[in-house]
Amino acid sequence: MSRRFETVVLDSEGLSAWVAQDRKVLAMFRVFHEMGADLVVGANTIVEVSHARIKLPRLHWALSRVKIEPVTEQAAKAAAELLKATGLHGHKYAIDATVAEVALRQPGPVAMVTSDVDDMKALCGDRVRLIAV
Repeated sequence: MSRRFETVVLDSEGLSAWVAQDRKVLAMFRVFHEMGADLVVGANTIVEVSHARIKLPRLHWALSRVKIEPVTEQAAKAAAELLKATGLHGHKYAIDATVAEVALRQPGPVAMVTSDVDDMKALCGDRVRLIAV
């Protein structure tokens, strides 16, 4: 990663990989830490990653180290506008749109750790650097 990021947003797969201690993701996060980037997740991402097999102590540890952005009425309306502008709709894209909305309102430059590069590219355009997991 040759570029410096002010903010790094995690989607559910980015957060899950961190909680699971994926080596590639841990290495990336060391670089983000060294550059002083803030880690951010949307509140609904917590719901998306929570399931019976998640290691709750590890999830709580990870969440204690990130900024958690709420999904307010204003944020939901902005996410709906992103969907409308891209022609996407439905529950398949709803959380992606809220994650994209969170990323687009963070101090830049912004990166996102995601498994959904194609959809996030449509939603964020070139304003967010997408890093695949």
